[in-house]
Amino acid sequence: MISEQATKLLVAQVAHELGAHQTYLGIALHFERQSLKGWAKLFHEQSVEEAGHAAKIMEFLVDNEVAFNLPQVGGAPTSYASAREAVETALASELRVTGQFDALAGTARDAGDHRTLQFLQWFIEEQVEEERTMRALLDLIDSGINLFQAEAMLEGLE
Repeated sequence: MISEQATKLLVAQVAHELGAHQTYLGIALHFERQSLKGWAKLFHEQSVEEAGHAAKIMEFLVDNEVAFNLPQVGGAPTSYASAREAVETALASELRVTGQFDALAGTARDAGDHRTLQFLQWFIEEQVEEERTMRALLDLIDSGINLFQAEAMLEGLE
């Protein structure tokens, strides 16, 4: 059985994942307006992935017969001062999500909620990859390469 506190945090995590979805979609739109199609594609794919994470959590809740209301989600900016600022925003979002999953795992562990703890392992591993990708994008930007030329390198970062 899923603990009551883990349930609350999982529902909150749905909101966090949908918020990350919007953040990535906003970043994709930022790059799209600059005709940086490869960058826009990468962040659009990231936005779809985040929505998928929310769906996975909701499916887990439904499979475990947890009733819940969908959380409200705020908006996200679609314009940034620079590519670096956009990617820093994405990395900050990933670091927040990592902290949220860590807290969730601690709550599940403390409650003896092994089912939820096992479920969260995939997300915790996924966060390592997400943070690595955002840091690699920052390194690419910081290298000074032209963002249009860098598009050819984006596929290898995922």
